[in-house]
Amino acid sequence: MKTAPDWNDLAYFAAIARTGGLSRAAVELGVSPATLSRRMKLFEAELSRRLFVHGAAGYTLTADGQVLFERTRTMEDAARQIALWRDAGAGRVSVRISAGTWTAQDLAENLSEYWTASAPWLPEFMYCDLDLDIARREVDIGIRNRRPEQPWVARRQIGWVDYAVYAANADVQGWIGASWSAPITPSMRWVLDRYGDAVTAKANTPHLAATLARAGIGRIVLPTFVGGRMEGLTRLSEPIADLRSEQWLVSHHEARNEAPIRAALDAITDYLKRRP
Repeated sequence: MKTAPDWNDLAYFAAIARTGGLSRAAVELGVSPATLSRRMKLFEAELSRRLFVHGAAGYTLTADGQVLFERTRTMEDAARQIALWRDAGAGRVSVRISAGTWTAQDLAENLSEYWTASAPWLPEFMYCDLDLDIARREVDIGIRNRRPEQPWVARRQIGWVDYAVYAANADVQGWIGASWSAPITPSMRWVLDRYGDAVTAKANTPHLAATLARAGIGRIVLPTFVGGRMEGLTRLSEPIADLRSEQWLVSHHEARNEAPIRAALDAITDYLKRRP
């Protein structure tokens, strides 16, 4: 008689499908990429179904893999609920938070302004170059720059983010651009559309771009809450109207009622509304 699929294999499969490859999934799960590869080959053989197409772009789901991935949503959500129940018994519950580069850095640097060790939640900041999914409870709280439309998301607008031009001094004339592998953000698109011919250096991360700007290599566009506090930079423009963006705090509509997540939502909202 056939037995049900192994729970660990299902969890391994879901992590690979969600992250798109062995390396990221291995870090998340705490196992080696070789172990994941071996387990998935055996798992596919056991199911008599091909779940992934292996290629240069990573592990892409087949049609069968997509069907199974959808069915693991309930399993992962149940696992998260059990983890919350377990952690609540221990008195501390991790609340996973994701945001854009500069907002995430700001929240981490100024954690003491809205969180103390006696709080009923433990902050867990999540960085990923993929979209982290609130529906699948990969994160509990997200800070987004536009209104989310998904029906399962609870949302509240908490303010606006303004952008301006910064440089080491007013004599700097060149601009910092994005390397070919970097995502083109609205602020970077603004630079490229207007000053693409004046780019003097490129970087593939915002932090490297800011370092180049502080070194006097070129001008950069930054959120004013970042540029105004970054040592070595001078603001050279008024806020750029075309780049002003909304800021939304989002969470799963059911998860928001869990006490630790509610406490975190209230604390983060209060901090972001007070932030200059």
